[in-house]
Amino acid sequence: MSFTVARQHSAPARYLFLVLSTWLVIFLFTRTALLVYHLDEVAINLASLLQLYGVGLVYDLAFLSYAALPLGLYVLLVPKRLWKRSGHQRWLQGLYAFSIFIMLFVAVCEWIFWDEFGVRFNFISVDYLVYSDEVLNNILESYPVYRLVAGLAVAALVATWLMCRPIRQALLAAQLPWRQRPMLFAVLVGLGFAASLLNQSLREGDNNTYRRELASNGPYQFFAAFRNNELNYAELYATLPDDQVAKTLRDELRESNITFIGNDPLDIRREVDNPGEERRLNIILVTVESLSAKYLGSFGDSQKLTPNLDALRQQSLFFNKFYATGTRTTRGLEAITLSIPPTPGRSIVKRIGRESDYASLGQQLNEHGYDSVFLYGGRGYFDNMNTFFRGNGYRVVDQDSVAAEDIHFDNAWGIADEDLYDQVIQVADNDHAVGKPFFLQVMTTSNHRPYSYPEGRIDIPSGTGRAGAVKYTDYAIGQFLDAAGRKPWFADTIFVFVADHTAGSAGKEDLPIANYHIPLWIFAPRLLAPQEIDRLSSQIDLAPTLLGLLNIDYTSTFFGRNLLSADISPGRALIANYQYLGLFDGQDLAITSPGGEVRMHLNAAQSSDEYSATVNDLLAARNIAYYQGASYALTNQLLSWKQPLTNSVALTR
Repeated sequence: MSFTVARQHSAPARYLFLVLSTWLVIFLFTRTALLVYHLDEVAINLASLLQLYGVGLVYDLAFLSYAALPLGLYVLLVPKRLWKRSGHQRWLQGLYAFSIFIMLFVAVCEWIFWDEFGVRFNFISVDYLVYSDEVLNNILESYPVYRLVAGLAVAALVATWLMCRPIRQALLAAQLPWRQRPMLFAVLVGLGFAASLLNQSLREGDNNTYRRELASNGPYQFFAAFRNNELNYAELYATLPDDQVAKTLRDELRESNITFIGNDPLDIRREVDNPGEERRLNIILVTVESLSAKYLGSFGDSQKLTPNLDALRQQSLFFNKFYATGTRTTRGLEAITLSIPPTPGRSIVKRIGRESDYASLGQQLNEHGYDSVFLYGGRGYFDNMNTFFRGNGYRVVDQDSVAAEDIHFDNAWGIADEDLYDQVIQVADNDHAVGKPFFLQVMTTSNHRPYSYPEGRIDIPSGTGRAGAVKYTDYAIGQFLDAAGRKPWFADTIFVFVADHTAGSAGKEDLPIANYHIPLWIFAPRLLAPQEIDRLSSQIDLAPTLLGLLNIDYTSTFFGRNLLSADISPGRALIANYQYLGLFDGQDLAITSPGGEVRMHLNAAQSSDEYSATVNDLLAARNIAYYQGASYALTNQLLSWKQPLTNSVALTR
C-alpha cells in the first residue's frame, strides 16, 4: 500500500481528517457569524472578503496543525486489535462528540469576549485565566451559563448523530501499517513546525480593525498571546536618535519651575519647584470603572443617568477634553499612579517582579507626611493590584479587609460602590482623628458587567444593563459626597473623580478617539473656584496637577504636566492598546505599531482617513519620543523611587 493510499483509506487518517474538518467548519461559522454581526462596520467588498476568509483560513489551518499533533499521535499509536474493538470505537465516537462540544464552547466564549472587547482572544483572555474566580463568577452572573452549556452539549450530540455514518465508515477503514505510521506523523510534525513560523503580520495589511480581527483565529490568538504579552519597543517600533528623543521630551515637559537632573539625557527626572507655601490638604481620588464621557447628560446623553455628576460639573474644575491612556483598569491605574505613557504589552501593574519601587503619586505624598491608601471594591490580588500598590508606597484596603457586616451587597467583581465609599469615610475619619493628612486612591467596581447593585436605589432594575450601572454609580457618588460634606475634614479635602477607561474600545480604527474620552472632576468647593477647562489632556497629567495644587516641591519622574500651569506646551493625549501607540493633538492622530510602521490619521475624531507617515513628521516624532522615552526609562530603571544620582549634573532647562 502506498502512503497516498494509506492516507486516503486508513482508519486513523480518516478519523483525524473528520475531526479536524469539523473544527474547520466551526471556525468558518464563527467567523461568518461575527462578520454578519458587524457587517456595517466592516465595510466589506469582494476583495476584502476574499482576503478576510483567505487569511482566516491560514490561521485556522495553523491552529489545526497544532491540534492535530496530540490527536494524531494517539490514533497512530493505537494497536490494530484495539482499534477494531467496539468499546474503543465508542470511545472515539465519544471523543468526537466531546471535541465538537469543546469547539462550540470556544466559539461561544469568543462571542462573549468579542462582545466585551470587540476583538478575538488576545493576552487579556490569558490574564483572565489567572483570575478565574472573578471572571467565572462574572460570567455566571452575566449569562445563562448552565443553559448555554446544556444547549452546546445537545448540539454536539446532534452533530455526532448526524455524522454517525461518516464516523463509522472512518472507524471501519483499513488500519495503517506500522511502517507507514512514522511517515504520517512526520507530516503532522512538519505542518506544526510550518505553523510555528506564522506570526501576526499576515493579518496586519488591513487597516480596518474589525476585518483584521475577523481574519484571525481565536484559539490561535489565545496561544500566541502567551508568547506576545510583552513587546520590546526598541526591536519592534520606529525609533529616533536618543538626543532627538531627549530634546523632544524636554520640550514637552518644559515649565518655568523645573530643572532636569542626571547624567543620562533620556532621564526625565527633574526638580519641580511649585510656587507658594505647601498646602496640607487631603485628597480623595476616585477612579470610576468604565465611565465613558458619552454617558454624561452634560455631554449630550438623553437618558438622565448622571444627575449628580452633571451638577458636579458646574461646581468643579472640570476637564472636558480628558482622555484615558488605555482600555483596561490596569492601564488607567498605571497612568494615574505613575504618570507614564502606556508602554507596549501588559501594564506595569501586572509585570510580575517589575511592578514595584517607582516614584508614584503615593510615594511623593508619603514623603510629605500623608497616609497613602489604595481602596478597592474587589479583591486586590486581581490584576496584581495589591502587589503593585504595596510596592509603590500605599497601604491597601480591599474586599478582604472589609468586615462581613459592612458588606450589604457584592457581586463577582466586588462590593457595591456605596459600601466601598463607607470604607473610604472610615479611613478618612481615622486619619483625621490622629491629625494625619490622607491621600485615598479609590477604585470602584459597580459599573461593570453583570451591572448588578442593591435594589431600590434607582429606577432601573439591577442586572439589566450598563445604563443601570451608570445611574447607580452616579447615585453612589451623590450619597458619598453628601456623607463627606458632614465631616470635619470635608473643607480641607480635594475630591477627584475620573474614569479608568471607557466602557468600550472597539471601533473601525485601531485607536478610535471617542472611545478614550473620559471626564475628570476636581472638586473642593471651599478651596477651588469652578472652571471649565478645555485643554487637551491625559490621565498621565493628573498626578503633577494634584501636586501642583498642593504647592509641593518634589523630584519628578512623571511624563505628565501640571494642567493648571500657564506655561506648558500644547495639549496632547496619549492613547494606546497593547500594541498600537498613539498621540492625539486635538485634530490629528499619530500611531506607531510593530514592524516600525508609522501612520497618521487626519481629523481623527471625525474621519478614519490615514496615510503612511515618517519619523520626520512633527506629530509622529512627538509620539515616538514619548513611547521610546518611556520604554527606555523602564528598561534602564530611571523611574525608581529615591534612585541615587551619581556624578549628576543639571541639564539645560
